[in-house]
Amino acid sequence: MIRINLLPHREEKRKRRQQQFGVLAGLVVLIGAVVAGAVWFFLDQQVEQQRANVAYMKNEISKLDKQIEEIRKIREETASLLAKKQVVEGLQSNRSEPVQLLDQLLRQLPEGVYLKAVKQTNTKVAVTGYAQSNARVSTLMRNLGASPYLENPELIEIKAVPSPSNPNARVNEFLMNISIKRAKADDGKSAKPAAKPAGAK
Repeated sequence: MIRINLLPHREEKRKRRQQQFGVLAGLVVLIGAVVAGAVWFFLDQQVEQQRANVAYMKNEISKLDKQIEEIRKIREETASLLAKKQVVEGLQSNRSEPVQLLDQLLRQLPEGVYLKAVKQTNTKVAVTGYAQSNARVSTLMRNLGASPYLENPELIEIKAVPSPSNPNARVNEFLMNISIKRAKADDGKSAKPAAKPAGAK
């Protein structure tokens, strides 16, 4: 009977398996390193992209802040110019007020009433004068109330004092407030209604 020794064959097979395992382990490590490197590279690119986006956004925000500041300055300048324009328009529209005021006061002044002082503050006018009687002051108030240029006459004070021209005589000194009527801007409410179409009832 022939005997065969299998020990060298088994030992050689074990060595081949160990070599295969080492190769596979090396391949796994290599693949793991490649995957880890790829993941790290991808994440690094994402971080860099985010940094670039943040820098871009900061730059754009800075530009917008400058534009907003410029717009604010332009609005302030526009508001200032509009205010100046309104002042100029007000001066142009009201420059004839003193003449009209004095004209109306003279027109509405009844006989026996004399004016001492006239002071205008915006649309308010304070009138000081002398009257021979209370009835003449009442007549002056009615006349001023009916004026197309003046309104709201209000008697503040009336008292008997010596006449400036004759100390032996007595007259009534009065203080009165009135208001100036100013034309209001047309708001479109007074516009005439549109004509009806032909044939409409």
